[in-house]
Amino acid sequence: MRRSDRAISEEETMQLLNNCEYGILSTVSANGEPYGVPLSYCVVGNAIYFHSALEGRKLDNIQNNESVSFCVIGKTEVLQQKFSTKYESVIVSGNIEEAKDDDKQIGLEGLIKKYSPEYIPKGFKYIDKAKHETKVLKLKFKSITGKAHR
Repeated sequence: MRRSDRAISEEETMQLLNNCEYGILSTVSANGEPYGVPLSYCVVGNAIYFHSALEGRKLDNIQNNESVSFCVIGKTEVLQQKFSTKYESVIVSGNIEEAKDDDKQIGLEGLIKKYSPEYIPKGFKYIDKAKHETKVLKLKFKSITGKAHR
């Protein structure tokens, strides 16, 4: 991190990562073309889970290169008079793989708990009916950095 004076603690970093609504997953195609896609996600342990269609550009890129980057941005405020911005962000780098069996279930349940906490029993029933129609991806942390200008 270039601006180490902006680093936030590991605890703040994880809190921010857990609390953001969505993030951007960045992958690279076989011919070196970058691709960033906004995704819903959940954090369970030291991994980030995403649900995905059964096919598509993101999956093609991951099959070519499992090394990815994921970023989230928390609160921001443009400080016009100072030509600056208040912000908070997290960047995770790591390898991504398809989550299968119990790991897939953990990811899907994590998504229900994060995005539909008032409908957990109904969400778990939905998972049982629809889990064959989706893939779940698991990003294992290699590195994680959080920074802020507050």
